Amino acid sequence: MQQFAGEGHQEWLHDFAAAKTEAALLELLAKAANELGFEYCALGMRLPLPFSNPRVVMFNNYPQAWQQRYQAEQYLRIDPTVAEGMTSTRSMLWTESLFASSRPLWEDARAHGLQFGWAQPTHDLKGVASLLTFARSGEGIARNEYQVKVQKMQWLAQAAHAALSNILAAKPDGVASIKLTEREVEVLRWAADGKTASESADILTISERTVIFHIDNALRKLGAANKTAGVLKAAMLRLI
Repeated sequence: MQQFAGEGHQEWLHDFAAAKTEAALLELLAKAANELGFEYCALGMRLPLPFSNPRVVMFNNYPQAWQQRYQAEQYLRIDPTVAEGMTSTRSMLWTESLFASSRPLWEDARAHGLQFGWAQPTHDLKGVASLLTFARSGEGIARNEYQVKVQKMQWLAQAAHAALSNILAAKPDGVASIKLTEREVEVLRWAADGKTASESADILTISERTVIFHIDNALRKLGAANKTAGVLKAAMLRLI
């Protein structure tokens, strides 16, 4: 592993690009956390779909006892770093004021050796949000340490976000597995503009039956129950 500064970024980029599984990415992030002076790391990502219950992917190297405790107490629902990270890209240091509304979580984490932490959210144009967190049990994060490491933390969060997005997209049920034809994209775009199958047929100079055929094929690939859901999903995935 190379340092973050200067040309070392290229080595880190190569390592992130080479990570093909969540386990490999976690190992890489653990090394990065250690280089920045932290014992633990965590990465979570919320996908925009399904709309009613967005999928959340999370992994970390926290103590097993804390992982079980966090899940058992459903702390994800009240974790202020997660809530803030969904709407902001601002770096967050763990403080009593940040956890004021989630005091049990704050005290419980500290009791499990997670006393000081740094959370960095990342958002992309597809509506996907992620949160990279480094934590430790030793000394607090002083202002000068924050100033020295903030750019490195932001860079790591963006690189981790891109790497995890690629890992998830490459899975059989991932975004990369959805391949729309040029004609399927066309009919969905016109549908998104409110055009009926008949109107789309006139615009594209094809038959209405052909338009319906391509729409049905696109919906099947997208796993959508109807045209409205298909158009929304394709738009969210930036396929149209």
